[in-house]
Amino acid sequence: MPDDSTMASPLCSSGLQQDETLKRMQQETLMWKVKAKSWKKQRYFTLQDNCMAVWHRSKTTGKAKYSFSISDVETVREGHQSETLQSLAEEFPPECCFTVVFHGRHGNLDLVAGSPEEAHCWVWGLRRLVELVTSMDQQEKMDQWICDWFQKADKNKDGCMSFKEVWQLLKMMNVDMNKDHALQLFQLADRSGSGTLEGEEFVLFYKALTHREDVWEIFEAFSADGKKLTLLEFVDFLRQEQLEVENTEELAMELITRFEPSETAQACHMLTFDGFLRYLLSPEGAIFNPAHGLLYQDMSQPLCHYFISSSHNTYLVADQVQGQSSIEGYIRALKRGCRCVEVDCWDDPSGEPVVYHGHTFTSKIPFKEVVATLGQYAFQGLRGKVIVKGKRAESWARSPSTQQDEAMETAALEDVDALEAESLRHEDQGEAEKSQASTLDDYVVYCRSVPFRGFQEALARCQPDEMASLPEDSARKLIQEAGNEFVRHTAWQLTRIYPRGLRLDSSNYNPQEMWNVGCQLVAMNVQTAGLEMDLCDGLFRQNGRCGYVLKPAFLRDEGAAFDPQDPQSWAGGSLWSLAVQVISGQQLPKVASSKASAIVDPLVRVEIHGVPADQAKQETAYVANNGFNPSWRQTLQFQVHVPELALVRFVVEDYDRMSRNDFVGQFTLPFCSIRAGYRHVHLLSRDGTAMSPSSLFVHVRIMELPRPD
Repeated sequence: MPDDSTMASPLCSSGLQQDETLKRMQQETLMWKVKAKSWKKQRYFTLQDNCMAVWHRSKTTGKAKYSFSISDVETVREGHQSETLQSLAEEFPPECCFTVVFHGRHGNLDLVAGSPEEAHCWVWGLRRLVELVTSMDQQEKMDQWICDWFQKADKNKDGCMSFKEVWQLLKMMNVDMNKDHALQLFQLADRSGSGTLEGEEFVLFYKALTHREDVWEIFEAFSADGKKLTLLEFVDFLRQEQLEVENTEELAMELITRFEPSETAQACHMLTFDGFLRYLLSPEGAIFNPAHGLLYQDMSQPLCHYFISSSHNTYLVADQVQGQSSIEGYIRALKRGCRCVEVDCWDDPSGEPVVYHGHTFTSKIPFKEVVATLGQYAFQGLRGKVIVKGKRAESWARSPSTQQDEAMETAALEDVDALEAESLRHEDQGEAEKSQASTLDDYVVYCRSVPFRGFQEALARCQPDEMASLPEDSARKLIQEAGNEFVRHTAWQLTRIYPRGLRLDSSNYNPQEMWNVGCQLVAMNVQTAGLEMDLCDGLFRQNGRCGYVLKPAFLRDEGAAFDPQDPQSWAGGSLWSLAVQVISGQQLPKVASSKASAIVDPLVRVEIHGVPADQAKQETAYVANNGFNPSWRQTLQFQVHVPELALVRFVVEDYDRMSRNDFVGQFTLPFCSIRAGYRHVHLLSRDGTAMSPSSLFVHVRIMELPRPD
C-alpha cells in the first residue's frame, strides 16, 4: 500500500516528476507519425502526468487520443531500425528517428522528431520509464494499476472523487458491487464528510476494495494472535502448505527480510499480513518454480537430445499468401526464444537474393537485411555460432521424381535453423537450381537436409548429420502407425515438422503430439496467437527461456520401448495425482470486444496436454458480474501418467450463454515446473504478454499414486 497520504503512482513517487527530461515530454512535442512511405502525419505527443501513458493530438483536428501505455512498451530503438524508417532514410535523418516496440504481436510505432535533441529526449525518457516499470514488484504494479484507474475516473482532474465518479470507476474496473454497499464503503472512507474522497481517504477506500479475505483466512489459520506470523508459525506454513522441507528456517528468515514492509516486524523476525501477501504475490509465491526460470539443465548433450524452439516462415507477420514479409518477424521470433528460424531465399529479376514465400503474393525483403538482422539479434546470450541447414548441391540432382512434393517443400520452405542462415535459390518456374552458391553450400555440414524414406532406411544409412523435414500430416500418420520407431529415430537424428501447406491463414497445429515422439524442431507460425503457441511458450518457459529443453531420458534412448499411443510401454513409470483448488481471481481485464459497461462472468478451465491418456480438461462454474475479485473455491482433479511430457494450461474465459466464451487470460507451464501449496497464477494475454496485476489464486497438491497392474 502507498505509505504517503495521496494516491500517488509508484512512478510519480520515485521522484521522476522532477526529472527535466520527463518534464519536457509532458509538454506537447510535434512529431511525424509514420506508417509507410506514403503515410506520414504530424501529431502532438504528450507524456501524461502519472508518467504511465502517452497521448497524441492531431495537428489538423486538435482531437486528443490515447496512444500507448508505458507498460506495453518492450524497448525503444534509435535511428532507422525499422523497414518503414529505412525506406524514408533520404527524407528523415537517423538522429531524428526512433521506433517504439511493443510487447507481443502489437505493431511498432515509428516516430520522427523535429530535432535530434527532441528525439534523444523521448528515447531516453521512454527507456527510463520502461526500466522502472520492468523492475516493479507485484504490489507496486497493483498500486500503479489502481492509480491509473483513479486518473481515468477523476473526470474533472481536481484530485477528488465524488461518489458518482467512484461508481463509474467500479464499472470500469470490472466490479459489479451493490450500490448501497459501495456507498457504505465510500462513506466510511470519507472521514472529512466532504462528500468526496481525496488523498488518504481514497487510500482507505482502495484498501477496503482490495482486501484479500481469501489470504486473510490462511494467515489467521497459522497466526496465534491474528496479527502476525512468528518465525516458527511461518516455518509451519512453509512446511505444511508450501512443502518447503529443506533449510526451512533459513528460507523463512530470507522471505521475511525480502517481503516484510515493517522494519519493526523484520527486527523481531515476524511477518505481518501485508508481508505475507507480498510474499504470495511475488515470484516466490507463484505457481512456476523460479529455479526453472534459470538455465538449470545439462547443455552438453547432442543437439538431437533437445526440444528446440522453432519458427516456420519466420519472415511472415501475417498470412501465407498475401501477407507482409518483414525483418520484424525475425526480431520477434528471436526475442521470444526461437532458436530455429527460416529464410526462403529466391533470386529477384535483377539477380539479387530476396526473402519471401515463393510463388505467392507475399512481399519481399532483401536477403542482406535478413542476414544483418540475424547478426544483430540471433546471438544475445547464445554461443555465437550458427548451423546452416539445407540441401547440398548433389542432393538436388539426386531427388527422384517420386519425391517431387517433398523436394519442392524442402526447396521452398526449408529453414535456416537454430541457429541458422541459408540461401536456397530458385528459378522463376520454381524448380531449384542444381548448384547453390558454393560458399554457402560448403557450410551445410551438420544438418544436411535429405528426403524422408522411412525409419529403416535412415537407420541403415546411419548418418546423424542428416535430417528430414516432414509436414504435420505425414508426421501424424507415422505417430499413429509407428510411434515407437519414431521415438527411437528422434533419439539419434534431428527431425523437423512444419505446418501443412493448406494453412494459408498461418494457423498452427498442436505441437504436443510431435513432442510426444521426441521431434526436436517443431516449427510454428509464431505470428499467430492461440492454444498452440501457448503450449510452445509454456514448454520453453523453463531452462532460462534459452530455447532448448532437454528431452526426457526415455526420448533420448535409441532402444526405448516408449510409445505415446501405448500405455503398456510406460511400465515402470509413476502415476501422479494433481488437485487444483481454484480459490479466487484478482483484477481480471475486460474483454476487448465487450461494451464499456459490460462486466465479465469469469470461469476457469484447467487443461492437461501430454500423451493421449493424459489429455484432459475441467472447469469451474462461472461467477456472474465480477472480474475484480471473483471467488470459486472449486477443486479440479487429474491423473497424469507421463509427467515429463505434460503441460498444464490455466485459462480464464468470460462465460456467454448464447455464444462462444470470450478469452480473458491464460498461463501455461510444464507439469514438472509446478510448485505445490498456495500459489498465484499470473495471467498472460492472448499475445503471451503480462497482464499485471491480473492473477488467479490456487492451492495445488501433487501426489504419487500406485500404478494399477
